Amino acid sequence: MPDRIPIEKKVLSENDRIAAGIRGELKRRRIFALNLVSSPGSGKTSLLEKTVAALHSELSIALVVGDVQTDNDAVRLMRAGARMVRPIITGGACHLDAAMVREAIGQLDLDGTELLLIENVGNLVCPSSYDLGEDMKVVVLSTTEGDDKPLKYPAMFRRSSVMIVNKIDLLGTSDFDIATMRDHALKINGDLTVFETSCRTGAGLEAWFGWLVEEVHRKKR
Repeated sequence: MPDRIPIEKKVLSENDRIAAGIRGELKRRRIFALNLVSSPGSGKTSLLEKTVAALHSELSIALVVGDVQTDNDAVRLMRAGARMVRPIITGGACHLDAAMVREAIGQLDLDGTELLLIENVGNLVCPSSYDLGEDMKVVVLSTTEGDDKPLKYPAMFRRSSVMIVNKIDLLGTSDFDIATMRDHALKINGDLTVFETSCRTGAGLEAWFGWLVEEVHRKKR
């Protein structure tokens, strides 16, 4: 194990250098950027579909969509109304890194773009260590998961600014307790902004949309 530490540090150091360059470019352009992270099946892509459909006529949105093998999620988002989408197929890697994102956004026309949404690979471990140049990480959970997820993956919740609890329409169909999960998360990171949503019923989505629009305008001031 000790002989692997310098290699890991070198990889993360180079990633951070590239991420800093991305962040500087996005700041210059006044583009608000979010890195959405979750375990598989949380409804992250469904949330982005609803977001794009609701806001694409109000905001200029670009998306970078990561997945291990297919561009299925990118295709879904284009069908939802997204005009600028770049898929990243990692070929097995369990996370996006800053070099991947730099290449993807280099293929986008960012002139006039106001919001960059990065959909990371479904994984609550590796993506927590990789800065992609975003303004904030958004961790998405669902009520079909365990309410102890924050305790099992504390680094992700510690490094996120927003937590979205999705699929609240399924509350009561399992032992998931939303108050318990919220309590665990806020004990790890008391500054988390929390949204509770259902992409099926639309519950809580307006609050999420409103927050996004406000943060985009705040970045432009």
